Amino acid sequence: MEDISKYNGFIASEIYNIYIYFMTKKPQSFSIKNWSQGDQPREKLRDKGRASLSDAELVAILIGSGNRDESAVDLCKRILASVDNNLSELGKLSIKQLMAFKGIGEAKAITIAAALELGRRRRGEDALEKKKITSSASVFELMQPILGDLPHEEFWIIYLNNSNKVLQKQQQSKGGITGTLVDVRLVLKHALEVGATSIILTHNHPSGTLKPSESDIQLTKKLKHASDSLDIKVLDHLIVTEKAYFSFADENLL
Repeated sequence: MEDISKYNGFIASEIYNIYIYFMTKKPQSFSIKNWSQGDQPREKLRDKGRASLSDAELVAILIGSGNRDESAVDLCKRILASVDNNLSELGKLSIKQLMAFKGIGEAKAITIAAALELGRRRRGEDALEKKKITSSASVFELMQPILGDLPHEEFWIIYLNNSNKVLQKQQQSKGGITGTLVDVRLVLKHALEVGATSIILTHNHPSGTLKPSESDIQLTKKLKHASDSLDIKVLDHLIVTEKAYFSFADENLL
């Protein structure tokens, strides 16, 4: 009888230990970093591009982890389902409404709200009418506020679409009083990235002189030759001063 009592006591002790183990065991993490490589949204975006991810996977990247019962993607699917999978409606949810979902704390709710607000602002910028370049005077009007009063020389490129509307204007280099350097490869690389079909070169002369230097002429020829090989047109090169400009196109120097 004593042996049986000891045996029963041993069994009871083991059951208690197992109970304590499972009660105190740290729950399995649903952090994205613990997923298999093929299921990780960050790596999927990196390897396959943004378009390959679902809305839920994109939002999951923002929050990083789910809760004890579901992964970040499953949690985001549930959040999106609550707004009929409409991102515009998701953007209308308040921080408090987002925090009502288990696994979404204040920091995650703010991250989601901030990302969606950036998307809203981007749509607003895309909707703005792009400025159209119609003449050398319109280039001067665009660039004089940027270059006209500078005490040093800067070289900028205006990237245009096939309707001569400005896609982007970008500083290529910043130099001293008498000159600046331009990397032709970077100019054309960026043109391809933004989908430009033509470019306009602009730089300022702090001295106020409008006469192009020999280096200005050679650089223009170099950029034009390189651009032609990629079927990108150099429409003009403007030298800008505070009150006037010189146009290579107007002077038949292209």
